[in-house]
Amino acid sequence: MASEATIAALVEPSLRPFRMLVEDVTVTPAGKRRVVRVAVDRALDTDGEVTEPTAPLTLDEVADATRAVSEVLDDSDALGAAPYVLEVTSPGVDRPLRLPRHYQRNVGRLVTLERPGAATLTGRVVRAGADDVTVAPEEGASETVRYADVSRAVVQVEFSRPSPTDDEER
Repeated sequence: MASEATIAALVEPSLRPFRMLVEDVTVTPAGKRRVVRVAVDRALDTDGEVTEPTAPLTLDEVADATRAVSEVLDDSDALGAAPYVLEVTSPGVDRPLRLPRHYQRNVGRLVTLERPGAATLTGRVVRAGADDVTVAPEEGASETVRYADVSRAVVQVEFSRPSPTDDEER
């Protein structure tokens, strides 16, 4: 059976027409079968800096990705002869932010950044570049932080996110 990295490399080209990329692949035994989870995300058209929110994947887009990934896996011998269940999904909000594209994908969202030797910073991502991110806390000035200076970053769950018109009304 192929490794998770091999599976990701195998299915990634099939997602390009949908402007998606493979975020993660996991293969987990489940009795006599295996569960193959492929997390996909929107590929960003960026020159290294994002200042506008990115639309989330729709169910139709995930369905298109599922068909494409399934076709590639069925046509290859990467998973061997044993049966498997395929799950294609988008990354959850609980995914830690590790790469610049993760921050870029979350412009407009509330995040918490932990930095060794500095106070934890919670605020909205207003800009995400190739090397750093700018976060605007609810009170105080915006702060630009290099990714290399972040030990842990997560998106905070919000049940009533402010819309762009909320800012205009203030």
